[in-house]
Amino acid sequence: MAHDVRKSRQVEPKSSSNDQGEQLAWDFAQEEGQAPKSSDEVLDSSAWVASLQPTDEDALKLSRVEVAQLSVEVAARLWAKVAAWVEADQIAYYIDDAPVSSDAAYDARMRCLQALESAFPSLDNPQSPTHRVGGSFSNDFASVRHPSRMMSLDDVFSIEELHAWYNSVRRDLDWPESKPLPMTCEVKIDGLALNLIYRNGVLEQGLTRGDGVTGEDITLNVRTIKSIPGQLQGDADDIPEFVEIRGEVFMRWDDFRALNERTEEARRTPFANPRNAAAGSLRQKDPSITATRRLSFYAHGLGSLRWGASNDRHARPEVVDQSQAYELYKQWGIPVSPHNHEVTSFSQIEEIIEHNGEHRNEIEHALDGIVVKVDDLALQRRLGATSRAPRWAIAYKYPPEEVNTELLDITVQVGRTGRVTPVAVLKPVYVAGSTVARTTLHNPFEVKRKGILIGDTVVVRKAGDVIPELVGPVLERRKGREESLHAFVMPEFCPSCGTRLAPAKEGDKDIRCPNIEGCPAQLTERIINLASRKAFDIEHLGDQSAIALTNPEDNRPDTTATYAPHIHEITVEPGQEPEPYEPDASLTLPETQQPVLSNEAGIFALDAQRLRNVLVWREAPIIEIKKVRGSNGKLRKTRRSLGGSGLWHQVPAFWTAPIKAAKDKPKEAVTQSSTASKESSSSQELQEKGENAANRYPGFAVPEDAVVVDEAVRKVGGEEIRQPIYVRPAENTRKMLEEIDKARRADLWKVLVALSIRRLGPPTARIIASRLGSLDAIANASVEELSQLDGIGPEIAQCVVDWFSAAKQPGDWRGEVLRSWKEAGVGGNVEVNDAPQTLEGMTVVVTGSLGDFSRDSAKEAIITHGGKASGSVSKKTTYVVIGANAGSKAAKAEELGIPMLDERQFHTLLETGSPDEPEAIVQ
Repeated sequence: MAHDVRKSRQVEPKSSSNDQGEQLAWDFAQEEGQAPKSSDEVLDSSAWVASLQPTDEDALKLSRVEVAQLSVEVAARLWAKVAAWVEADQIAYYIDDAPVSSDAAYDARMRCLQALESAFPSLDNPQSPTHRVGGSFSNDFASVRHPSRMMSLDDVFSIEELHAWYNSVRRDLDWPESKPLPMTCEVKIDGLALNLIYRNGVLEQGLTRGDGVTGEDITLNVRTIKSIPGQLQGDADDIPEFVEIRGEVFMRWDDFRALNERTEEARRTPFANPRNAAAGSLRQKDPSITATRRLSFYAHGLGSLRWGASNDRHARPEVVDQSQAYELYKQWGIPVSPHNHEVTSFSQIEEIIEHNGEHRNEIEHALDGIVVKVDDLALQRRLGATSRAPRWAIAYKYPPEEVNTELLDITVQVGRTGRVTPVAVLKPVYVAGSTVARTTLHNPFEVKRKGILIGDTVVVRKAGDVIPELVGPVLERRKGREESLHAFVMPEFCPSCGTRLAPAKEGDKDIRCPNIEGCPAQLTERIINLASRKAFDIEHLGDQSAIALTNPEDNRPDTTATYAPHIHEITVEPGQEPEPYEPDASLTLPETQQPVLSNEAGIFALDAQRLRNVLVWREAPIIEIKKVRGSNGKLRKTRRSLGGSGLWHQVPAFWTAPIKAAKDKPKEAVTQSSTASKESSSSQELQEKGENAANRYPGFAVPEDAVVVDEAVRKVGGEEIRQPIYVRPAENTRKMLEEIDKARRADLWKVLVALSIRRLGPPTARIIASRLGSLDAIANASVEELSQLDGIGPEIAQCVVDWFSAAKQPGDWRGEVLRSWKEAGVGGNVEVNDAPQTLEGMTVVVTGSLGDFSRDSAKEAIITHGGKASGSVSKKTTYVVIGANAGSKAAKAEELGIPMLDERQFHTLLETGSPDEPEAIVQ
């Protein structure tokens, strides 16, 4: 049944403690006694500020404002509104290349901001648009507290559990059996939670969920999402003074597929699934990248809502149902999922779950369940909430999808600490929202335990809809195929460096490569580790860049039979086969390159010049060119990748291919670069820095960090024109070097993680760093000293002592790393933990998979709150937190009588020091 958002209906009165016209999360009851809108508005009044629109006409009015006469409150409101518009103008101009305001309007807004910041210094902050130079956008992702808490949802995984929740809701409400209970069913979008903050109808901030209390400010990126309006639409009386709109950012299937096609054409690794693509896009430090990703947004909740004095109390919309809130969103221009349904019985809920489960691949986005909510907001208030989730809503999660596919091979990969892991190579198969082609098998004993053979038909599932898992073989499919199957044999030598493999000690299940320093695969993985978010957080230093720095000859062809230096792609018509490749008889393979990095010591000494000559091997793809007739009747060509050709060539890893200089001076030509090349011209007369090219090539623009390597000569009217051809560091290279420079200031615990010490993860590194305070103190600590720290066991302590002891040996590479990093200024920052020590004196064990925590983040949360995170259950254990697929630790806890907590109780324990929930206060 459709609802009129303006209809009148009796609701419960709000608590008298809220007298500011504010509606907190899921509380939409209207306030009484709001003052009517003033009839004599002036240019320095709150009412006038609220009435401003993002038009050129209103922008020009700003020049008449007497800034010095404004009150602090009115000035702050005006600044917030104008700053949001200036930021939107900058994004439209610099990122979208589609300006929406005139230059005069933009200049008027900018002058107004500058005048406000001059008169009220408290409004001036580093994030202000007045401090942004040209199109230079970047994000620091500052932490911001949510005006009201963003709550999570409790999950159920079976119809029986859902029915039990439904019955408990009716029981708690004392709802008559014969009376329908109005509820809503909404598809649970597999995306990222977002909190949109609008003030006086203008988008002020976009925040990630974070821990529900504090999120990250990603406003610049949010403004690039086309479906999120910069200003709410509708009559002034319908626009609140302040509102938090909660929802989900996601990527539609068609946009995801288009993104991956572009990614593959650019010879980059495609995204695994839409959620990963959306997450990576939303947290880009460069908003221009986010703008190209075509993200979408659906609203599904409300935080604080505050109507201003300028709103007519009798005219403004009254919202008493969840579904009515969605109608109000639509009036404001906020998108809401078209898959929401209003229901009044449990049988209707079951029908929607069944229907969407059968048709989940037909919905425009990935989903992982159905959210059921009580629709009536007064009933929601009566039901209340726990410390983390409302009692009036639940998420039914679809079971993990399982599919059958073929096990093509089992290879091995070498990790950063030398561990050699079997990896299943699968015939690519679509499961639970993404394509799976590889999955880890952990160790040789796991391969044997599962009883799988290469060539088997195997069952693959997504454990928790996230991690692909090879369950085991389909034994019935072996009949008649026995001769084509064979067992996996663990290699005797390292596939990367050829060193003999062996367990670190007798009895270990893990097989390791002992060549820690000289194994290219281990060094590559260590570079990837130090660049990760848990360590130095170096943007643009990913897998491919790490390989280029440590093992540029990866994929090098063995003979000239597959070496095709001038073939970068092969095009064919539909059904056509590529011509056989015949290399020239005089062709020889290029000399083997020496890697730029032989260990981690040189990471902070990298500059653009050292990276100039690094080449990596790339396989030429086979591209099918097809002519299709469009809707306009004209023929156009389409390109489709058919896979690799088996022919390889080299390309620059960190610098551009040669570029002809443009006549018109580009913006990048005036960009300063601390990493500009200092190439000598002795090897080639033409080679010179871009800053010197102006004299040699007048009329052409060459960036300052470029090197001229050639020239194109032509005659125009009898005059000889020489056009320079240059190369320069790629944009991602420049950004990577800037990020490496920032990493010098990383916290000490992140430095310890970056060292790749075995068994030392973020939680334990944080403990050691906070207690000992310096690299020197840690280097000189004994096993006994480290073991006395809460959360540090003897095995971790021994690994730390062994690493630093080896670093003290003459000529050891670890010592070289420490010396180099110290000289670069690394390791001087120590994080201060000001979290409440609610778990002091407690030992907590976490087992199984939790929804809101990874294994490391759960341990980190325990340690941050003063507890000891243990990996084993004993009589000294205070609590055991049980997640999905919990193993023997749960049985051990039950045997010893240790209290066991679910994830909800774990949240409560962290917040209060007790797993018992406080009694809900019903307003």
